[in-house]
Amino acid sequence: MRYPYVTGTSVIGIKYKDGILLAADMGGSYGSTLRYKSVERIKAIGKHSLLGASGEISDFQEILRYLDELILYDNMWDDDNSLGPKEVHNYLNRIMYNRRNKFNPLWNTLVLGGVKNGKKYLGMVSMIGVHFEDDHVATGFGNHLARPILRDEWREDLSFEEAVKLLEKCMCVCLLRDRSSINKFQIAKITEEGVTISQPYALKTNWELSAFKNPSKGAEGTW
Repeated sequence: MRYPYVTGTSVIGIKYKDGILLAADMGGSYGSTLRYKSVERIKAIGKHSLLGASGEISDFQEILRYLDELILYDNMWDDDNSLGPKEVHNYLNRIMYNRRNKFNPLWNTLVLGGVKNGKKYLGMVSMIGVHFEDDHVATGFGNHLARPILRDEWREDLSFEEAVKLLEKCMCVCLLRDRSSINKFQIAKITEEGVTISQPYALKTNWELSAFKNPSKGAEGTW
């Protein structure tokens, strides 16, 4: 594939006191058209990991097929051990870098979070295989709009309620500023007890701000 067709926008991930939270909207854009509005872009991977993806939806589905095979092969060993988030993150990095070197990249940026043996893990992998770990990560426009908020307000001891509130604040900013975002979100949680992915829901928004009513005011040469 030379370029992506149907794409999803930002994914935001943060650590909190008990585990990891990931958030993403459910929009799928065909160019600049919001063609699909029920695309799930956060999935559980094995027992210990969550994966969120922005970018090409069909490539994300291809990555999920790779991961299904990986988890199945790991389970076949039947050795009472299972792949943790760090191992899955390293595997994804190899997949993305390998495809990039073949000039046939998977057009995604991935967020991988998980908890195993009491240790929280959160990382990101880009389309070209650049990867890192952090306490909070974001893809797409979220990297520009949400990360500044997270740098100011994130704490290691956030409760679940505080972490959800912080994520919703970030998602609301992305919704107001990113044309590819829609007001239909999911938040996924992973702890030692397991994975929970919320039902889709909408955020309260306020479009009455003067900057939204007349965005070109004071800008010469605009329509």
